[in-house]
Amino acid sequence: MTSVPAKPSQSKPASPGRPKDLGKRAAILEAAKRMFTAHGFERVSMDQIAAEAGVSKLTVYSHFGDKESLFSAAISAKCEEQLAGGLFQVDASSSLRDQLLGIGRAFLSLINSEEALAIHRVVTTQPPPAKLGQLFWDAGPRRVQGVFEAFLRAEMEAGALDIPDVHRAASQFFCLLKGEMHMLLLCGCRDAIDDAEAEAHVQATVDTFLRAYQAAPARKR
Repeated sequence: MTSVPAKPSQSKPASPGRPKDLGKRAAILEAAKRMFTAHGFERVSMDQIAAEAGVSKLTVYSHFGDKESLFSAAISAKCEEQLAGGLFQVDASSSLRDQLLGIGRAFLSLINSEEALAIHRVVTTQPPPAKLGQLFWDAGPRRVQGVFEAFLRAEMEAGALDIPDVHRAASQFFCLLKGEMHMLLLCGCRDAIDDAEAEAHVQATVDTFLRAYQAAPARKR
């Protein structure tokens, strides 16, 4: 009986292929942010983004797969520019209030920026089939709230905070930061918020948050 040759093993890992060009990726993201904020989502094509970035359409698809993925990546990149991961790392050399002030200032600067306001308007004016709202939420607010929740839990473990519902507390913090001024900017009732007003708002928000959740000092025996 003639033996049948064994088939080649299917477990061999695939070749990783050529590494992605990080410079081109950054150029695509910058082009995407400019075009999505200026023209909306539906009116921008991958061809246009490729031309704006100075790369081929194939390169855009190689990095991001489709327009929805590119939109999500652009939102994430904008958040990372102003809310870098290190901002949410517990710093034993700094007070909890100072750390919250740093997070609050960065977040307020992000959401009140012209670029972020324009993206928000794009999301809220698109037809439902685009699912932009969910893409925006997952890539931006949900991600930011998640890393902030991790920061709060670390501070709870250190005994600095006493929070019964971390998810709710994180949401409250960011909603307080948005406040009236963010809505005024979105509605076009204000052109800008001056630095002194923004700083006073951040400090009041942080103090309100700490009054609600700062752990009581241990009673001396």
